[in-house]
Amino acid sequence: MGLFDWFTGTKRPASGTVPRSAQEVRAALLGVNGPDQPFTVRDGQAEGVDLVAEWKIADVRWYGYFGSVTTVNRTLMRVDDSKREVRSMDEEWSVTWIGGVPRLQLAGSRTRGQINKKSYSATFARDEAGNLVKERQQSFSSAELKPPLQHAVTTLGWTWRGVVVGKL
Repeated sequence: MGLFDWFTGTKRPASGTVPRSAQEVRAALLGVNGPDQPFTVRDGQAEGVDLVAEWKIADVRWYGYFGSVTTVNRTLMRVDDSKREVRSMDEEWSVTWIGGVPRLQLAGSRTRGQINKKSYSATFARDEAGNLVKERQQSFSSAELKPPLQHAVTTLGWTWRGVVVGKL
């Protein structure tokens, strides 16, 4: 893997892996969905792409996971059968919480490319002895979205190519 591949998040299949059909790759990406996943993969026709992977931020079951985030990203994907690759680009959205319900808005400045952000929060309080103790901690990484998608693509002999600038 070269420096540019590292920078863009490009992942290649293991050598000798026989490339499968575009339909199988699309089905594998949609198959990543599940109730135990904090994200969903869906058709991206409305966005002008093939597939979209996005966080389940509005799903009440994942409120504890997303409860403090102020931005969230989604991954747009294009399946390119001629090159046997899935190109991906991230978009970042700002999140406004009103009455405990998330409202997504496109950020004032649109951010596109490969986005990897981490956040951490903790709540501290004093115990009976006056010592400072951690009551709650929460961490979130936008990078958790991509590994299952990359794995689904590369195990079928295709390349996952991150797009930093330009057209998807």
